Amino acid sequence: MPAAVGAIETVGFPAVLAAADAMVKAGAVTLVYYGLAERGNFIVAIRGRIAEVNVAVKAGIEAAEKTYGGEVASYYIIPNPTENVVDVLPIEYTEQVEQFRFF
Repeated sequence: MPAAVGAIETVGFPAVLAAADAMVKAGAVTLVYYGLAERGNFIVAIRGRIAEVNVAVKAGIEAAEKTYGGEVASYYIIPNPTENVVDVLPIEYTEQVEQFRFF
């Protein structure tokens, strides 16, 4: 069963840090990507079971918006990504994150 993907893009670093922290605490998910998005925004991506990703993304959005000056630019959830999506986007489980994988 492929792991769902959830991503949150924020304006500012404190908001993405709060979102990442809340996501990994709220659900059984693995943080697979963090980086800069367009216009200097930040993005964080997680993977896990669909139900866990939904809960984690919701918690991440709430945490980012509660952060002083935090703003969520966008977010998305892909419940069942196809192989070509996984191959093109940097959302693969790497050696660095494999030890934190839940399933």
